[in-house]
Amino acid sequence: MRLQEEIVDELLNAERTQRPAAPLTERFPELNVKDAYQIQLEMIERKKAKGSKVIGKKVGLTSVAMQQILGVDEPDYGHLLDEMKMADNEIVKISEFISPKVEAEIGFILEKDIAGPNVTYIDVLMATKYVVPTIEIIDSRIADWNIKLVDTVADNGSSARVVVGNKFSTVEGLDLRSLGMALHKNEELVATGSGAAVLGHPAQAVAWLANKLYEFGIHLRAGELILPGALSAAVAISPGDKISAHFGPLGKVSVILS
Repeated sequence: MRLQEEIVDELLNAERTQRPAAPLTERFPELNVKDAYQIQLEMIERKKAKGSKVIGKKVGLTSVAMQQILGVDEPDYGHLLDEMKMADNEIVKISEFISPKVEAEIGFILEKDIAGPNVTYIDVLMATKYVVPTIEIIDSRIADWNIKLVDTVADNGSSARVVVGNKFSTVEGLDLRSLGMALHKNEELVATGSGAAVLGHPAQAVAWLANKLYEFGIHLRAGELILPGALSAAVAISPGDKISAHFGPLGKVSVILS
């Protein structure tokens, strides 16, 4: 337990100072994924004690390619806090991060609570109030993104910010599997993807999350924003970049980096 508290201290300090920590898995090989989630939960509790509010959750590692890179067979998750939420087209300072990247995702805003176990993607769709275009800014407090599953789970799923678009759409009539996304950096197309890239259907990732949270006595709550995972590979960003993600009928969302 003491080791877990020390790791929380280290990760919070890395976030505050923009000085990354050395990989946890290299220094503490005895840590397992359950330990890592406990570290994440302790970090969130400390932030809540200082006034932060949980506004949702994010799912990561939803592509087979990323799972293979980290040698895992399931996604991971992290928490979204109120201070992470940014408005569409807002200016964000690169200096607030260590080594940031962006991902485009279809955000889910829930109308009803969702509690595992045995949640299906149909349950998720029935509990969804809106879907909304989002850009997640991810950042690793672990040096050089030299991470394994334990590292990123302990580090709150490498989450940093979420930029939320202005258009809110109901799921009726939408085929989220085939919904396309085009990601532009400074007007140049840098990535494309579709909803099927996220466990076959974005709502499937939300269902996985609800069932995973059941193991920790947590459930998804009405009003929360859930990020189910990226539709393409993450893209590195630099000062001066403008990032825009276009989701066809869902609209678009942008962020400016300074």
